[in-house]
Parts: sequence; structure tokens; C-alpha cells
Amino acid sequence: MRIISYNVNGIRSAIKKGFIEWLATHPADIICLQETKASKGDVDIQQIEKLGYETYWFSAQKKGYSGVAVLTKIKPEEIVYGNKLEQSDFEGRTIQLKFKDFTLINAYFPSGTSGDERQTYKYQWLDEFLEFINLLKKKDYHLVITGDYNIAHEAIDIHDPKGNKNSSGFLSKEREWMTKFLKHGFVDTFRYLHPEATGAYSWWSQRFPTVRLNNKGWRIDYISVTENLTSKIKDARIYPDVKHSDHCPVYLELDFKE
Repeated sequence: MRIISYNVNGIRSAIKKGFIEWLATHPADIICLQETKASKGDVDIQQIEKLGYETYWFSAQKKGYSGVAVLTKIKPEEIVYGNKLEQSDFEGRTIQLKFKDFTLINAYFPSGTSGDERQTYKYQWLDEFLEFINLLKKKDYHLVITGDYNIAHEAIDIHDPKGNKNSSGFLSKEREWMTKFLKHGFVDTFRYLHPEATGAYSWWSQRFPTVRLNNKGWRIDYISVTENLTSKIKDARIYPDVKHSDHCPVYLELDFKE
């Protein structure tokens, strides 16, 4: 079971930059997209379906904003759009697909970079999301949570931890939430396999053109699993050379063979 999480920063923009051609290389069985900035009707879905993917979209009510989608070659048993929290659902932040061996939650965590109001909402969303996940875990203790978490957890996950200590995405309160999230029975799959890997980033600021070239990035995109799936983890990678967005794809392979 090969899974990719990818913030495309606008699916239509990513398509113009070669996203469909990359998809034609069949990089994963399930591809979870964040920040689609589009609804299903805004995209030529046939291009994607011809490659063997079914698509499920949960878009923001505000056009050209936020939104998540899942492209999958494996038919889900059930799809749940949103998490029944009004503002989160208005912004199109979560979609849930139930498969035979696990339940997948694809989430686009809010950013707090635009000001205090959004940072306050980010903290609210994080608390609500953890409560939502914990309730879901009680029903199905086999969860895979993909997404742009918009948090660099540890100093190893960011190119300049000292210089960014007051930056949204690396604030102590956000990092503490990430620690708490993992202590609630979740595993950061990349760090599980690569505990000391440095320079492993999934996002680079677009404000300065040389940032990505010089790999001055942040690791804010994750695929986490419940602890009872740890033995199924076969591979976890980051693909910085895939460049349709200011983010890059992160990859997980799970082996469910008996």
C-alpha cells in the first residue's frame, strides 16, 4: 500500500507545472492532496481517471481557497466529508476514507502566518482535531493521518530553528501540540525510519528564489499512523525533486501481507 501526501498549492497551477505527467508515473496507490484551491468541476478529471484513479474532493466554500482531495486506485468502503466542525468544514480541511485495513484522514491544518486571528484559530483547530481523532480512534484503531500539518516539530525539522523560534509553524505551543499528538498513540512515519535525517524538508518559502535551491526548508508535511500500524511500515521518504508546488510529496509504504 503506497501513500503520498502532497500540498499542491493549487491543483490547477500544479497541473500546468506537470502534475499529470508525474501522476502518469504511478507514484502511489493513494495520493492525498491539500490546498487544492479548486472544486472537482474546475479540473479535467478525465485526465486523472484515465490513469486509474478515482477522485474524492472536499473543497472550501470560498472559491480558490484551501480544500483537500484524495486520488485512489483502491476503492474505499466509505467516504466522510469533513469532521462536522463548522469553520473547519467551511474551509474544506478534512476528508476521511475507510479502507479494508485502515481509515485514512487527509487534513490541511490551518496556517497562522497571516496574523493573530488565524493563529488563534489554528490553536482552536488543533485542539478540535485531536479530540476528533481520539474519538475516531476509539471506533477504529487503525488510522493513517496524511497532510500539511503546518508545524515543524523539532529543531531537526527546520533549517534555522533559532531564527524561526517566533515564527508561526515553529512556535513552542504548536510544537508542544505535536508532541502531545504523538503521545496520544501516533507515529511520525518518516522519523520512525529516519530518526536522525537532517535537511529532510517538505516546504520552502517562495519569498526568496534561492531558498529551495539552497534547501533552506521546513518539514511540515507528515504521514502519521496509529502505533498498532508501526509493524506495517515498510518505507517512508520525501521527494524534494518533485516541483509542482512550494511543497513536495511525502511518501509512506505499508505492508499488510499476512
